[in-house]
Amino acid sequence: MAHSPETSLHLIADIEQCRGLGDLDLIEATLREAAIAARVTVLGVHLHHFGPGMGITGVALLAESHISIHTWPEHGIAAIDLFVCGLQADAKAGLEVIRRRLEGRIRLEKSISRLG
Repeated sequence: MAHSPETSLHLIADIEQCRGLGDLDLIEATLREAAIAARVTVLGVHLHHFGPGMGITGVALLAESHISIHTWPEHGIAAIDLFVCGLQADAKAGLEVIRRRLEGRIRLEKSISRLG
């Protein structure tokens, strides 16, 4: 599956007032559901939990690039990075799934068209 660099979009967001930010199962399911909504292909998911009461950092490696997350449960904040390629990819749909699953509110959202 080859995609032209001109079809690449990098979307970053901070989501506040989130729930479940220390729950590995929830975070993995959220990344996988976000990929489905974004119409991209998950190659693998890797997560690391920093311990009780601490956050999670993780990445869903995609055929079309990646979705990453870093959480701060003590502050209710998740930092999200969706980098997708291909005309079919919909990063905003993926972000909406993450926001909904974490029950938060988007505080910051920025899109960068890569090589466009």
